Amino acid sequence: MAWLLDTGVFIEAKRRFYGMDFVPGYWDWLFREAGAGTVCSIERVADEIGAQQDELSEWAATLPPAFFLRPDKTFSAAFQRVSQWALASGFQQAAYSEFLDVADSFLVAQALAGGHDVVTLEKPATSPSKRKIKVPDACAGVGVKCLTPYAMMRLQGVRLELGVRP
Repeated sequence: MAWLLDTGVFIEAKRRFYGMDFVPGYWDWLFREAGAGTVCSIERVADEIGAQQDELSEWAATLPPAFFLRPDKTFSAAFQRVSQWALASGFQQAAYSEFLDVADSFLVAQALAGGHDVVTLEKPATSPSKRKIKVPDACAGVGVKCLTPYAMMRLQGVRLELGVRP
């Protein structure tokens, strides 16, 4: 079992919480865990990060080749289950189409196929809106565990401490 990271875990961390210029410990930790196989993601997330064409995409290109998982023989059945859940849940056609077009559906299906947990900053829907399919709701719908990056870091015992200034 590994933790599969959603695109937002990278992009939002860079933009808002753990800028690469002032919290290198976060990125070093992710790189170390990637090498150990504890955290990974999927090709679709790599594509979304790569589209940014910035320092994050350059950093992501240095991750171990196996970090961004590719669909395997178990993926197809899992993807079908995820898409059937989304279709049967009464979401608007636009929400369903968007969900199947972006990395989210692939991430949930890869987690289901591989027995992984999903890590995302998205929060479950608080109202019965059928306009957008949220990753935590899709995970719950197909029985995949979903948690925030902060929960994952706490489970891993991560500590981002200030170093001594030179």
